[in-house]
Amino acid sequence: MSNNRLIRPLFAALLVALLQTVFLGYMIESRASILRNGSEVVLKSVPVDPRDLLRGDYVILSYDVSSIPSSKVSGGFPADPVTAQLSVRLEKQPDGFWAVSEAAFDPLPPKQGSVVMLSAPFNFYPSTDPPAFLNVDYGIERYYVPEGQGKPLEEARDSHTLSVTVRVDDRGTAQIREIAIEGNPLYQEPLY
Repeated sequence: MSNNRLIRPLFAALLVALLQTVFLGYMIESRASILRNGSEVVLKSVPVDPRDLLRGDYVILSYDVSSIPSSKVSGGFPADPVTAQLSVRLEKQPDGFWAVSEAAFDPLPPKQGSVVMLSAPFNFYPSTDPPAFLNVDYGIERYYVPEGQGKPLEEARDSHTLSVTVRVDDRGTAQIREIAIEGNPLYQEPLY
């Protein structure tokens, strides 16, 4: 009777392994068959028109403060994989724009003439060499516009004439306040 108890689980394990192998082989052969025997067509790509089904058209925004040099990170990097947030100190530059002066995985204390903005949570995986840059989001990377009106903003963004004014609260949370092209306000967020 003890032989039967060992044979049944062993047989079940072998059957499961065989079924997994057959399924994996089928998936690989299906793809290979299409690549080997399928009809070749060339498709023209088109620009993406970002649209959220519930909220409408939007423009994807990226900021120079989203790419943070590792040399600006004080206090070191986490030793273990972690879902982290980065505190990023911004200081006003002579050209009127704000730039990263310091960043840390721990909260940064207030400092006169600067603002600390908190990144969105991201997964950090340590390595033997720290990355050259940390790319972070702040939750202000999408701006919703009336349908069909995103093109001028995208063109201005691509030609580096778009500026975004944000407001940052004491906890480091940012909200877009105004979008401008060449300094001329185009969209202003109402308070309510």
